[in-house]
Order: sequence, then structure tokens, then C-alpha cells
Amino acid sequence: MNYKILMEQLTQLTADLSSAVWGLPLLILLIGGGLYLLICSRFETFRLIGHAVQVLKGTYDDPNDPGQISHFQALTTALSSTIGMGNIAGVAVAISIGGPGAIFWMWISAVVGMSTKFFTSTLAIMYRGKDSAGEIQGGPMYFIVEGLGHSWKPLAVMFSICGLVGALPVFNVNQLTQAINDILLVPNGVEVGFTSNVIIGLVLVGITATVILGGIGRISKIASKMVPSMVLLYFVSVLIILAVNIEVVPKYLALIFTDAFAADNFSGDAFFGGLVGGLILLGVKRGAFSNEAGIGTAPLAHGAAKTNEPVREGLVAMLGPAIDTLLVCTLTALAILVTGVWETSSGNGVSLTAAAFANAMPGYGNYLLVVIIAVFSISSLFSFSYYGTKCLSFLIGADKKHYYNYFYIASIILGTTASLDMMINLIDSAFALMAIPTMLSTLILAPKVVKELKAYKSRLKAGQL
Repeated sequence: MNYKILMEQLTQLTADLSSAVWGLPLLILLIGGGLYLLICSRFETFRLIGHAVQVLKGTYDDPNDPGQISHFQALTTALSSTIGMGNIAGVAVAISIGGPGAIFWMWISAVVGMSTKFFTSTLAIMYRGKDSAGEIQGGPMYFIVEGLGHSWKPLAVMFSICGLVGALPVFNVNQLTQAINDILLVPNGVEVGFTSNVIIGLVLVGITATVILGGIGRISKIASKMVPSMVLLYFVSVLIILAVNIEVVPKYLALIFTDAFAADNFSGDAFFGGLVGGLILLGVKRGAFSNEAGIGTAPLAHGAAKTNEPVREGLVAMLGPAIDTLLVCTLTALAILVTGVWETSSGNGVSLTAAAFANAMPGYGNYLLVVIIAVFSISSLFSFSYYGTKCLSFLIGADKKHYYNYFYIASIILGTTASLDMMINLIDSAFALMAIPTMLSTLILAPKVVKELKAYKSRLKAGQL
């Protein structure tokens, strides 16, 4: 069997798996569960956004608190995994399949996701456990065991096994390779193919290995410097695109809302009786891929924060979906829509976003995008490796967690050579299976989080914090 046939078969297999797990039950679990959490909290968390910013700024930091990294480093580590190709290539995929209306359902996913991330990350601090080396750890596998009891450990094991796959960097690497090929190599007459992709993969292997083998301390320090600067640069770049096309911005903002319920531009499979159902599912999937709310990855980072106050870290974590989906994804969507490339370009994924940048900023726009997505993608590589090592540590012991890094680094080569569809389907499937134990345990433990939130608000109001 040749390589091409094998890849085609694997692509179909991953597509079938993704279709099977991303059904109505999971949609209800993620969105319905998130809405339940939102109602349980009575929207109180949204009233504390100002306080969350103060926590993020370090106002309440205490170096003597248990944990490994600051609130700011925890958020930037989490954002380094979510702000990346999910925001730049993932949004482009959503628009190419679903049209402008897909963005509305990504927004809904983000608002609901803010509440979900508050609950999951609060639990990550409330029920921290210890690994086999005696070091304090947080994340879904720990709050399942510590919060629900050891009889629930199979659920924690399920999360960790799926996390080993979900943390793989294959989508980010795939799209970074495509961007380098389409923007840098092909226009300059360089022949691209398997060999060039492998070379790109080897370069990424070298960069990634240098950072991730240093552990969470090095990862968080680098992420805290890379992520904010690139978000700012991306923000300014898209504002330039919008300024160039300012006359059509209101039109496309309106189209996002109208198309969300008309599904006039949706070209995917119908779901739950119609095209609108298919569009909603697409938006939720891409939203989940963008902000990872309910998936369980963010609590792995936030569980390492130095704090004795679970609610504080939950509030900081809540800012994540607002930044990566409501801000960065919206910027990407508007850039693609106002330039008209979503209707004229045959590109998909990052190529579509690159076409938008080239259209609005001829000569340098696509090169600027390459720099931005390179930083976003590489920073994502760092944080996801940390997630995978935590999952392996839980399964077989902290002394063996470093073995995941070798598997992780090797998978980078797979990401550079496989198809986009296969990479999306693989990660979508893993994320769906990770969401099941994360959301089930969060919903069961939600009343304890609500109680903790009320107690924290009372102490905050009384000036005891």
C-alpha cells in the first residue's frame, strides 16, 4: 500500500470518528451544560470581570501560595494553546464551509465557554492532587478523583488517554507548514512537497525540543512574552484591513447575524433536521477548537497557578474565551469577510486568511501574517506538550512523563506531511472524547463551586481579601 492510499484511508477513518462523537449528545453536554453552569452562577462571574483583571495584573499575588506559576503566566500558557491556528485557520475553515453565520455560533460557544472555563478552572484549584513525585497538580483528572472519589477514576483515565492525542501538535504544524509553503516558498519558485515539508518539520522539532524539555517554568515564561505581543500585532494588522474596507464592515457584521439563522452559505452536512442545525454544530465545533472551553485543557494550565483562592483562578481563566474567540476569532472572520476572499478564493484554512491579508496589504500583508502565525503556532506547541506530559504522568507516573515529549516531537513530522482534513478530524475527535469526562464531573461538582463563589464574594465585599 502506497503512502497516498494510506493517508486517504486514515483521513476517512478520522472523518467517520469525528462524525460519530460530535453528535447531539455532545452538543447538549457542551452548550446545554455550559448554559446550566451560567444559570447556576446567576451571571455573577460576569460582574466580577473587573476584579478578574486586577487578579491578572498581580494585585493579589502571593509568592508563598502553593503552585508553580503566576495568574498571568497561567492565562498566557492557556492562551498560547488556544490562540493559534484555531483562531486563524480554524475560523477560515468555518467560513469556507458555513459562511458568515458560523461566526455567530462561535460567539455563542465563547459566551457559554466563559462560564464553563470559570467552573473547570476553579475546580482545578479546589481539588488539586499530587502526582507520584509528590508535586501539587491540577486538572480534570485530579478534580475527578479528588472531588468525586476514587470510584470515578476510570473517567479520569479516559480524559488522560484522550488528552495524549488531543495535545498532539499536528493541526498547528500542518497549517504552519501550509502557510510557509503558500506564502514564502511557492511564490519564490521553491518546489514544495514531502521533502520540503519534512525539512520544515525538523526545524520545528529543534525549536520545540529546546523549550519543552525545560518544563512548565520555561514554557510559561516564554509564553507570557510571546502571546501578548503577537495578539497586539494581530489586532493592529486586522484594524488596518478593516480601515481599508471600512465601507463594507457594517454589511458583514449584519450578515453574520442574519446568515446564522438562514444558513444560506452553508455547504456542509445537515444536522438535527436541517442546514441550520449543521451550521450550529459547525460553529460549536470550531468554537470548541478555538477556546477549548469544556475540553479540559485550560484547567491543566490554570491548575498550576500560585494561589489559595480557587475562585480567583476561575475568574482569570474566564477571560480566555473572551480574548481568543470573541476578539481574535472575530478579527480573523472580519478580515476574511470584508476583503471578499471567502467568495473568490479557493483557499481553505490558513491560505484563506493569507489571501485576505494580501488583498488588503499588497506586498507585505501575507509576510506579516506568516510572522504572526509562526509565533502563535510555535507557542501552541510549547503549551500542548505540557498538557500531554501531565496526562501521561497521571497514567503511569511522574518519573515517566518525559517520554511523552519524545512522542510529541516525533508527531510534528506527521503534522507537516498529512492532510488538513485528517488533522482537523483527529483533534476534533480527541477533544470531543476529552469533553465527556470534563463536563460530566464539572456538572456534578458545580454546586460546590457556586458555594465557593458566594463565600469569595462575601469576603471580597467585606474587604477580607
